[in-house]
Amino acid sequence: MSEAATANPERISQEEAFARIRLLRSANIGPVTYFQLLKRFGTAVQSLEALPDLAQRGAKRDYKPAARSRIESEVSAARVAGARYVFHDSADYPALLAEVDGAPPIITVRGDMALAAKPCVAMVGARNASAAAVKLARDFSRALGEAGFTVVSGLARGIDGACHEGAMPHTIGVIASGIDIAYPPQHAKLQEQIAGDALLIAEEAPGTQPRGQHFPKRNRIIAGLATGTLVVEAAPRSGSLITARLAGEAGREVMAIPGSPLEARSQGCNHLIREGAVLVQSAEDVVELLSGFDGVPRSRFREPVQPADFLDFEADDTTGSADIASMLTTAPVAVDELIRQSGESAGAVQMALLELEIAGKLVRHAAGRVSLSG
Repeated sequence: MSEAATANPERISQEEAFARIRLLRSANIGPVTYFQLLKRFGTAVQSLEALPDLAQRGAKRDYKPAARSRIESEVSAARVAGARYVFHDSADYPALLAEVDGAPPIITVRGDMALAAKPCVAMVGARNASAAAVKLARDFSRALGEAGFTVVSGLARGIDGACHEGAMPHTIGVIASGIDIAYPPQHAKLQEQIAGDALLIAEEAPGTQPRGQHFPKRNRIIAGLATGTLVVEAAPRSGSLITARLAGEAGREVMAIPGSPLEARSQGCNHLIREGAVLVQSAEDVVELLSGFDGVPRSRFREPVQPADFLDFEADDTTGSADIASMLTTAPVAVDELIRQSGESAGAVQMALLELEIAGKLVRHAAGRVSLSG
């Protein structure tokens, strides 16, 4: 996260809070761009004023920020749902989540944010889980909750639901929809219980139905909130393994419960263990591993990815975005390499990339890489 995101929190005005929501909901503004804009212009109000000009410099002439009426409707929906906004520099924004590259600048929450300040462990697994794995997940999560941990999961069917039920009320549900949308529908009662007795978190705007691209974003929040991620049962290609990879990239522990090589639903966990995740067989194993966590994971599933570097901008950072665009293709390349090859200042290159992204011509990737959009 950016310097702006980790600075000492200050109480912001209603106008700035509204502008922040509007800025994040504007086209082509993701977390990295959001923080770059705040770094460059100081406030969301000033960033919004600058957007059309920046887009024009990136060769898009008809850019308009999100409509005020749209944000007014969103804020009203959040209020009706009993939710509130937590900004990146709020005192209760989760500290571990703030360390994740591309952490959400704004989340909506219902419930007790103190749960996110406690030691957290993420637990994920198969939706079509076996009965034995569901019971195991429920037992593990109950024991972890009793040991003082908050169990984080994604409210999906199968393992996720069992984890929430076992750990209640020591649990956090992270959803891929708006805070006012229950998904899956059969977990509507469970979701409401979590919102009332524990903590419910959403990144998407109220009223947003879950879509495919929202689930990996939800998974990064699940992994980001926790010191470690435990996969209970998972197929080789599943969202649970995405969550484990994201935890590894964030420098957190990655753990897995082994299973029979004859059971397809165990192959994902066995693969994680083979790739360096820590094998655990009891809740006590998890407690021992995470209680002594010093920031250096015992697992070697993935090397941590360095967070995006938010550099200072200078007044003369005016390298043409067309010059930088000519160096790009649809194959991702490191920003550091663009700086080296262009011979321009880091701030000038970052500014050109910002213009291209707002114009919808740039895609950002993990590990500080960028490419032209398709």
